[in-house]
Amino acid sequence: MSKIRSNRIGEQMKKELSDIIGRKIKDPRVGFVTVTAVDVTGDLQQATVYVSVFGDNDQKEQTLRSLAKATGFIRTEIGKRIRMRKTPDIFFKFDESLSYGSKIEGLLSDIKQKDNEDNDSEENEDYPNS
Repeated sequence: MSKIRSNRIGEQMKKELSDIIGRKIKDPRVGFVTVTAVDVTGDLQQATVYVSVFGDNDQKEQTLRSLAKATGFIRTEIGKRIRMRKTPDIFFKFDESLSYGSKIEGLLSDIKQKDNEDNDSEENEDYPNS
């Protein structure tokens, strides 16, 4: 039962965090941030927020530091928006799944292209006078 509740709270926090980060945080170091997932522990004491940041590695690190500094403000806003006894401690992490997915997609397309080239060369070997 607590797993269901923590999932619901995680989804609600994801929605609220997207709004807070997008509209309320005025720090210029916070770039284009997308909240991809929120994992809340079963006792609802900690929440790990996975974010995807548009930009290079330096911008990503700056954004993560800025979000870490704004954690107090973010917790206060979450506490106002979601009625809970205690607002969970928030930890921010990069979501590497998007970059990992694009890397896998690139590898698969390379394999497919190589396979097509091999098939073309085999067809040409079957009919050398073509």
